[in-house]
Amino acid sequence: MAATSTTSPPYGNLQFRVATPDDAVPIQALVQSAYRGESSRQGWTTEADILTDNRIGVDDLIAKIAAPDLEILFITDSAGALVACCELSRRDDLAHLGLFAVDPRRQNGGVGRYVLAYAEDYCHRAWAARAMEIGVTWTRAELLEWYKRRGFRRSGQTKPFPYEDMASHEALRDDLYFVIMEKDLATA
Repeated sequence: MAATSTTSPPYGNLQFRVATPDDAVPIQALVQSAYRGESSRQGWTTEADILTDNRIGVDDLIAKIAAPDLEILFITDSAGALVACCELSRRDDLAHLGLFAVDPRRQNGGVGRYVLAYAEDYCHRAWAARAMEIGVTWTRAELLEWYKRRGFRRSGQTKPFPYEDMASHEALRDDLYFVIMEKDLATA
């Protein structure tokens, strides 16, 4: 789908567009700051206590940006600063949300809710997706609850954690897995 943009409610003053390969470096920096290392502790989405790796590399982002049936949304504020991103992919009429990151300094201000609402609408409108799923690390009780408050429910499925993709870094736990949550988009 072509680049998309909005500044009207219900998305606040956020601007949305589909990422290009030129966006890979700033997206990687945003994702890293939201999930790993000391900067991630400014927000509530940190995984620094359970993982030490890079969340994703620039080359992997470029590959995702070029992939069919997958789009990464690049979200900026009214001044043009990158504040969030998310990956949307599809399989038949099921959309998958991943790589969802909000600048830690902007967390707890509603940006995540706006991005999630836009992503749901985008997948329903552009792809006729009937539902959206997300995998959340089981240790992240606050994140599971956040998605629950936004209409997601546990599907009863889990997915193994990709330890083999961690290269030279380490997980600080050996019991990680993803809880799969799903939301019906037809009634959202």
